[in-house]
Amino acid sequence: MTDNPFGGLFGDLFSVLGQQGPDAWFDTAKTLALNVVRQADNDPNPDPSERQRLERFSPLVARHVAALLSVTGSDTVDAATRSTLTLTALDQWRPLIQPMVDAPPPSLEGLDPSGANVMGQLAATLGPLFTGFQLGSIAGHFSERAWSMAALPLPRTSSAQILVVNNVATFAQEWSLDPDTTSIFAVAREMAAATILSQPGTGDALRAILLDAVRDAMAVQGDIVSRLQSMVNPDDLASLMGNPESLLDGLELPEHTPAVDAINAAAAALRSVLDTIGFTVTESIVGPATTLREAYLRYRLSDARGEDAAAALFGISHQGEHQTQADAFVYEIVENHGIEAFAALLRVDGLPSASELWTPEEWFQRVTNSPLA
Repeated sequence: MTDNPFGGLFGDLFSVLGQQGPDAWFDTAKTLALNVVRQADNDPNPDPSERQRLERFSPLVARHVAALLSVTGSDTVDAATRSTLTLTALDQWRPLIQPMVDAPPPSLEGLDPSGANVMGQLAATLGPLFTGFQLGSIAGHFSERAWSMAALPLPRTSSAQILVVNNVATFAQEWSLDPDTTSIFAVAREMAAATILSQPGTGDALRAILLDAVRDAMAVQGDIVSRLQSMVNPDDLASLMGNPESLLDGLELPEHTPAVDAINAAAAALRSVLDTIGFTVTESIVGPATTLREAYLRYRLSDARGEDAAAALFGISHQGEHQTQADAFVYEIVENHGIEAFAALLRVDGLPSASELWTPEEWFQRVTNSPLA
């Protein structure tokens, strides 16, 4: 008979979890995400008038984006519900999260085999499911207000373009903006993002940077699991239940590792480029969009919480000095060399490094003189 009063309970739980398939974590994420995104209003279908607006402007916007990037993409953007965006986000993010799910748990070697270390065993067993819960919650809240996948500049496995037209319309109404102008801007950002982020070279470069960032995050998670595994008696468990935050005492996500700085520089630069292309195309079609610029900037700084949380899942911060510098980086390149210079982002060597974000001319000279140019 075991001395562990929780042995029977956790033994039953391990038995149930052992019957779950390898994709249980992702199925959990989808179920939770769809529940989050539908709970307020059941996620209505795209408004017909907004769908028509999208169909009217997409071909025109596509020609402008193609001229700026020297690449012809699809001139079709599909009107989508929040649920569609949620499922698309999960499918696109899954291969980026998979390394964290597949990582082996910290070794139990040397720990008490009598069953007293059930907390450590439980942490190792539940790890993938916890990842699924986290991913599902974040994906659901991401789609509550996001317009498209362009809200988060991550590599794409498809060049398909979708837009949650109801979210775009809500944004225009909340900020008293012209709906045509707002839709054109949203379409231009999504088309530019689909063109850049679906390129094999760009995608490979981003994935390499993201892999390093995930490793940094996994190091912190490994410390958490190790702490759980060190709990060897019921008193430890009771203390944790009374103050669960104590598990995180002294643990902080790294702020300035080379990997964190690299992914923040790349993501911030891409975000600013997409904004600049969006405004350039919009103003080429309808003229000055000062009100939209102000509203969008305020939204980006204060109201895009779901997008910020999604970015944090990948070790990316949408706020901070690096984002301000990325805006300055893009402005300087456009002023000195034209927006067409950012066609370099379609190549594997086009992303700016953390240091180049502060020296735009160095980036321009490197990509201009690259053998791949």
